[in-house]
Amino acid sequence: MTSAAPLSPTETIDHPPEHASAHPRRWWLLAVISLTQLMVVLDGTIVNIALPAAQLDLGMSDGDRTWVVTIYALAFGSLLLLGGRIADYWGRKRTFMTGMIGFAIASGIGGFATSTEMLLAARGLQGAFAALLAPAALAILTITFPSGKDRIKAFAVFGAIAGGGAAIGLVLGGVLTEYVSWHWCLLVNIPIAAVAVIAGFPLIRESRAHGDTRYDIPGAVLVVAGLGSLVYGFAQAENGWGRPQTLVFLALGVVLLLAFVRVESRSNHPLLPLRVLAHKARGGAFLVATLTGAALLGGLLFLTFYFQIVLGYSPVIAGVASLPMTVTIMICAPLLSKVLPQVGVRLPMTVGPIIAAAGLFYMAAFVTVEGNFAAQVLPGVVLLGIGLACLFVPLQNVALSGVDEHDAGVASAAVSSAQQIGGSIGTALITAFYAAAVTTSVTSGSAQMEALVDGYSVAFVWAGALILCAAPISFFLISMSKKDLLDAPDVVHVG
Repeated sequence: MTSAAPLSPTETIDHPPEHASAHPRRWWLLAVISLTQLMVVLDGTIVNIALPAAQLDLGMSDGDRTWVVTIYALAFGSLLLLGGRIADYWGRKRTFMTGMIGFAIASGIGGFATSTEMLLAARGLQGAFAALLAPAALAILTITFPSGKDRIKAFAVFGAIAGGGAAIGLVLGGVLTEYVSWHWCLLVNIPIAAVAVIAGFPLIRESRAHGDTRYDIPGAVLVVAGLGSLVYGFAQAENGWGRPQTLVFLALGVVLLLAFVRVESRSNHPLLPLRVLAHKARGGAFLVATLTGAALLGGLLFLTFYFQIVLGYSPVIAGVASLPMTVTIMICAPLLSKVLPQVGVRLPMTVGPIIAAAGLFYMAAFVTVEGNFAAQVLPGVVLLGIGLACLFVPLQNVALSGVDEHDAGVASAAVSSAQQIGGSIGTALITAFYAAAVTTSVTSGSAQMEALVDGYSVAFVWAGALILCAAPISFFLISMSKKDLLDAPDVVHVG
């Protein structure tokens, strides 16, 4: 076979690769990887539900409460690309196991936290180990299902969990907080991790890149500092875009990331080979992932606020009210995986954002203070679920199609990093527009609840606008053919 990119002088073709044949227990392995993905996605929302109880128990300030969320995103988002390269060079199985065990230990520290400082340290450690775990898991999945209809089905399952896991986290977080303790919103990760480690150890085959595997230290420093500054800047933007702290960190992040691109273009062993991003369809997929992350996290956050603050739902009921989106994704994902080989990826990835935006615009138009869930929210949530399924099922296929195994880990990390940065950007943008809308509504004489609903409507409009931008990107940039979708990628094992 030939590689998708020329071999460097230090690389040689190694025949036959250890895992050239199909993994005999690949569907069991998919279950383990999916469990891992569920745990990482759950952690993004399950803690949000627990925060009010944790704040009261530990005596946290509002600023510290915000940092419980921000520090996880900061560590996770800034270290993802480095974690992907560690997976490529050190070994994906070894990185996966280390990340899983470390995540469980960090969750235990957080679950038994007796002070704000202890909880914040645990959340930072969770983010750091998640940055090892997430790209290693996706790289293992990419190598285990290299091509064909099995690959489409596998990524459909993975995508459905990525899309629906956030809502499941809201339900589970509500149940644990209301009936057990907020501590269990973190401790629940320990048994999940134990199952994944015990089941995954005999199933996962070790794989790593060979040849030139020197670490790009300047690139690593620049991208960690750049992404960290960007995530921190957007997190601070929730308190005001004009604040010097916000502007300085956003500007610093952009400058450092531009310097990172320049360094990578000149490096013989780049942390993120620019060929991973330069491919038109793959670059389009990264942009779509960013916009989807922005709309999904921003939209779900304010939908949860609407349920609990305006409608007065308990945490459990608020989580249950979010489930129709998850159920819709779970129903649509396997159906889409069956038709994807016939219709290709461009159609669902173009139509999906339009349907998802329609769902968000519907809620923006119809939510009220009185609140009729069946008429005002449910149709919008179902449309959102259909649209997200159309995106999540093909997205990973496109983003990782044709990537050399040498770069599988860092390419997987780039997808996760795009979604994470998108979520940070979206949350900050939508929060700023929401706050401005509430202020305007109060100034014009609206009652408090009416002002909040006006703010939520504006938040849903902006979330819809963000995801709608993914439609033209998919149409004009993503031209992956049905044959490319089914054919084996030209992957070389180098050594």
